[in-house]
Amino acid sequence: MNMLRTVSIAIFSVATLAFVAGCSVARNQETVGQYVDGSAVTAQVKAKLAEDKRTSALNINVKTIDAGVVQLSGFAKSQQEKDVATQIARSVKGVSSVHNNLIVKP
Repeated sequence: MNMLRTVSIAIFSVATLAFVAGCSVARNQETVGQYVDGSAVTAQVKAKLAEDKRTSALNINVKTIDAGVVQLSGFAKSQQEKDVATQIARSVKGVSSVHNNLIVKP
């Protein structure tokens, strides 16, 4: 009976450890708060791009990668539009840096 109890405890311990290991968070995953903050920053950048007549918000994709790091991708009609998009993104509260991957395509 004592042996059965020991084996049961060992199996339970291994199963619990496996379950807990599966629940661990990877380094690059965001917390819920970071996700919400990133979504808010993304929405604000998109709104400012849409408001500004110098940019075509439909051709510019915005993504908040990490705490305040905004990535712009898509197409700009000119280098000036690309530069303006960077300035607009930087002007949003909570943006720490901008990775502008826009491709100039007249």
